[in-house]
Amino acid sequence: MIGLVQRVREARVTVAGTEVGAIGTGLLLLVCAEPADTELQAARLVDKLLKLRIFSDADGKMNRSLVDVQGGLLVVSQFTLAADVRGGNRPSFAGAAGPAQGRALYEEVLRLARQRHPVVQAGVFGADMQVALVNDGPVTIPLHFP
Repeated sequence: MIGLVQRVREARVTVAGTEVGAIGTGLLLLVCAEPADTELQAARLVDKLLKLRIFSDADGKMNRSLVDVQGGLLVVSQFTLAADVRGGNRPSFAGAAGPAQGRALYEEVLRLARQRHPVVQAGVFGADMQVALVNDGPVTIPLHFP
């Protein structure tokens, strides 16, 4: 499972002009399932995400987690994280899980996150989404759990 985490001051996702999810301070997670992924990778991703210490403490050191700062979490599916551009200029997305598996694992990430964190918003799996954010820092961290 591939994740791309961005620390944000705010983020929102819209589909067909309608806002479907928004948060203030917190994390935006772009997530992509890979063919070999199972619920175990989804659980590992959520566990790491909630404990990742990338928010500043009183001394300005990245030492606080999303849970510590009680921030929001916006989760957006993004199969393009599995892009392979080694073979030419047109990306191959063969490394992404198929739609049924991708949806199931995306929904598992959401289920686990909502079970453990009070503020979780989401995009719409498979939709053409527009994501707007104010990246804080900027802080952007890739996560990969094969």
